[in-house]
This record gives sequence, C-alpha cells and structure tokens, in this order.
Amino acid sequence: MHIHKYEKWWITFGVGSLVLFLIIVGFSAFHYGSHPPSAKVYIDPERVDEIAPFNNPGVHKVEGKEWDYEVVVVASAFFYNPQEFEVPLGSTVKFIATTKDVIHGFQIVGTNINMMLEPGYVSEYVTTVDKAGEYLILCNEYCGIGHTSMTSKLKVVE
Repeated sequence: MHIHKYEKWWITFGVGSLVLFLIIVGFSAFHYGSHPPSAKVYIDPERVDEIAPFNNPGVHKVEGKEWDYEVVVVASAFFYNPQEFEVPLGSTVKFIATTKDVIHGFQIVGTNINMMLEPGYVSEYVTTVDKAGEYLILCNEYCGIGHTSMTSKLKVVE
C-alpha cells in the first residue's frame, strides 16, 4: 500500500497534535490538581455519618448567619437523606450536601439549584425561597440501576 507523502505529513501532524494535547491535559490535571470548583471542604467519604453536620441530616434553623436555615443532605445508593424537608416561604436557605458512594446530582426542579455531589467533597448553595409549593429533587447524574428512583421533595410553606 502506497501512502502519498502529503498524507504522511498530515497523519504525523494529527498524531503529534493529539499527543501534545494529552500531555498538556495530563500535566495540568496532576500539577494543579483536579477538584470540583465549588468544593471548599474535603471529608472522608467512608465516615460521612460520623462527621458534622452530616451526622444529623435535615433542616436546621441557624442564628447569626447570612441565611436562616441549613438543609443538610446526604446522598447514597439511590436515596437522599432526608427524603422530604420543609422550609418557610421567604427564608434564605443554605443547602449543604455530600455523597458516600458515587457521583450524584442534586437538582431542585423548577429552580436554579443544581449541584454535583462527589464522594468526599461538600457542595453548598445559598438561595432565598420565594415561591410556595412542593419541589421535586432529582439526581441528574447517572449513578446506577436505581438512578430513576432517586428522588426527594422540598416543601416551601407559608
């Protein structure tokens, strides 16, 4: 089989560009570290149930902070803990979430709340709930065979 010299040049250029790209990406991932952008805190994913605030998931009223309530959520194999939580209308809420096993999503349908939960990293989101109703919480990152049943509910009450 005969390959024209210009084709050899293009093949060499294409393969060389690919190798250079992979070297640059690999170097930057190892040199700078690859961490989720919003994760400020790392915890041991095997001890999530022992570490505050994840040892007491649910809604907690807080005093002296910029937000009124903290909603602590732990995701694990096709389940959010707690399954349902309630916050008052007009309150400022800080969602604090993590996962014990694999990557999960945390999306509150009908809002702009959307977090990726990675094992060992704590994800946070602060918002003001200004519309009453029930909001479905979905896992929007495929996490296994039971992914479609991984839901929870947020109730915003007056």
